[in-house]
Amino acid sequence: MTCWYEGPLAAFDTETTGVDVETDRIVSAAVVVQVAPGARPRVMRWLVNPGVPVPAGATEVHGLTDEFLQRNGRWPSPVMDEIARELGEQSAAGRPLVVMNAPFDLTLLDRELRRHRASGLDRRLGSVPLHVLDPRVLDKHLDRYRKGRRTLTDLCAHYGVELEAAHDAAADALAALEVVRAVGRRFAARLERLSPAELHTLQAVWHAAQAHGLQAWFARSGSEELVDPAWPLRPELPAAA
Repeated sequence: MTCWYEGPLAAFDTETTGVDVETDRIVSAAVVVQVAPGARPRVMRWLVNPGVPVPAGATEVHGLTDEFLQRNGRWPSPVMDEIARELGEQSAAGRPLVVMNAPFDLTLLDRELRRHRASGLDRRLGSVPLHVLDPRVLDKHLDRYRKGRRTLTDLCAHYGVELEAAHDAAADALAALEVVRAVGRRFAARLERLSPAELHTLQAVWHAAQAHGLQAWFARSGSEELVDPAWPLRPELPAAA
C-alpha cells in the first residue's frame, strides 16, 4: 500500500498585503496538485486586485505592485469562491492539502470569504473536511531539538528541496509539498502508519503545544506578543461591541 507521502498531494499558498490575518488581503494564490513524486504538477493560479493599497514592504517581498494588480488582478469575490471550491474538490478527491504555516493562509482565506462572500471557509467546504499537512508543524514536532529557523526557505535547505522564485505562491506551494514528502520519508517509521486524517488531528495538538512553548519563551523574554494555539484555522474574532 502506498504511503500518503508517496501518493497524490495538493498544496495551497498565498501572497498578501501583510501579516495580519484579520485585516490584510490576498493578492495572489495558487493550488498545486501532484499525483505522485516526480510527476509534473498541475498548477492553478489566481491574481487579485485587493481593493486596498499594497504596502511597499509587501511589494518588496513578492514583487506585486498596486499598478500591476489593478491592471491584471481580478476582483476578490469570485476568486475567493473559486479557491474555496478548488480546495473542496481536492479534499473530496482524497488528496491531503499541504499548507506551510496553515493558520496564516487558511485564516486569511476564511476572512476574505467572510468579507466578500458572507460565509467562512468551513461553510464553503460543507461536509468535506480538509486533511491539512503543515510542514512547519510536522518538522518542529519530529525534529524538535534542531536549532535554527524553520521558514520555508530553511526547511527546503534542510531537506534538500529546490525552491525557485521564493514568494511566488505556486513556487512556494510546490516547495512545501516536496518538503512534506521529504519529511515523510525521513520519519517514515513514525509516520507511515498514520493516515492524513489522523495526522491532521495530531498536528492540532502538536501546534498547540508548540504555541504554548513559544508563549512561555516570550514571557520569559519580557515580550507581550501573543501566540495563537489554534490550527489549522483561527477562530473568528468576536464582533466589536
